[in-house]
Amino acid sequence: MNALHTRLYDALQSWRDAPGWCVALSGGLDSTVLLHLLASLAQRETLPPLSAIHIHHGMQAVADAWPAHCRDLCAALSVPLQVEYVQVAPGASLERAARDARYAAFAARLGAGELLLSAQHRDDQAETLLFRLLRGAGVQGLAGMPVSRALGAGYLLRPLLDCSRTELLDYAQAHGLVWVDDPSNADERFSRNYLRRQVLPRLSQRWPQAHNALARSAAHLSEAQHLLNELAQQDLHAANVPTDFAWLPMPCLGLPALRELSEARQRNALRYWLRPLTTMPDTEHWAGWQALRDAAPDASPVWQLASGELRRSHDHLWWLAGDWLRSPPSPDIFIEANQHLPLTGNGVVHIQGSLPVGDWQLGYRRAGEQIMLPGRGHRDLKRLFNEWRIPAFVRDRLPLLRLDNQVVAIANLPGLQGAADGSWQLHWQPLSDDQGLS
Repeated sequence: MNALHTRLYDALQSWRDAPGWCVALSGGLDSTVLLHLLASLAQRETLPPLSAIHIHHGMQAVADAWPAHCRDLCAALSVPLQVEYVQVAPGASLERAARDARYAAFAARLGAGELLLSAQHRDDQAETLLFRLLRGAGVQGLAGMPVSRALGAGYLLRPLLDCSRTELLDYAQAHGLVWVDDPSNADERFSRNYLRRQVLPRLSQRWPQAHNALARSAAHLSEAQHLLNELAQQDLHAANVPTDFAWLPMPCLGLPALRELSEARQRNALRYWLRPLTTMPDTEHWAGWQALRDAAPDASPVWQLASGELRRSHDHLWWLAGDWLRSPPSPDIFIEANQHLPLTGNGVVHIQGSLPVGDWQLGYRRAGEQIMLPGRGHRDLKRLFNEWRIPAFVRDRLPLLRLDNQVVAIANLPGLQGAADGSWQLHWQPLSDDQGLS
């Protein structure tokens, strides 16, 4: 094996048990070399089943010929190929929209534990670091592209990040490989192309090891980010305190533990916690966190983020997304015992037990409504919810049961959710917040 084979083989050792390896094949130099390297290794080593996937964006006429080129290449190497056609959503950044469409197709393609192999190399890593540095990225962004990460049901691996483009070009020429050139890579209106064609060559003229140095800096920053993640995990462990509402399924944190941290550690912990839920806010937008944290105790502050909202209620932070941001339509439906009723935009309710004969109706609270409490008389629902410290975002969607138009039960609240003798109870399973995970 030559040097590239050896490095690739070493990079893939811990992934030998994956149920399948799939190469992201654009038809360009980098992915063509990666596919050829893997096909060569497969002739000498016992590897997981190897396949390839080509994503056709339909953004330029010349690309219509690339699927046929990829089919010919894969046929020559006896590698199965799947071609996926995607639609690129219009937007301010065509590059980002194409990338999002591409990775969504990759994620949909991967089965459980399968591996997508992508051909980014050291020069790409240097370019990524410089691009993000000019955008004012933090440590997470400046850490560059990770060697591996979760993708759909499987994983994305970049096994050539330690190799230069020159090495890949030398390999391709030595083996007589043929690849396609994307003309959009020459369009310097795209920032990354401008960096690749104008800025990095000049840096390399002055500092010949510029690509290596930038990639090395990305590796150092990646290590620093791992340490920050470990610190965030420790801080979040202290903030992961139970609430009185275990039936609420959305992510939640205790605010007092966060308040004890420095400003920088608060932001670090919240970045780690929010990262699976939403894109990160820019520096100026973090003022929303301070306003949420420092609002008066009786306030109901909201910090709006890209994919949802962070709300505060009685020293707890709650993440809301999807249907939790919309008021559900009132059901106002008649109900019988032992029914499971789906509520539009609001989960499922269940009457457990036998309801007495009567005009039973399910709905949400109305202004000025009261409930009769044994030994306490009629109590206003608003004051009752204040006593129970019910989060404000739950109050107007908490299912109620009325008998002859009078509230007699409130779902999930012990002592208020059914008959005093336990013969029937009103249970509510709220919406899961999974739809808010990115």
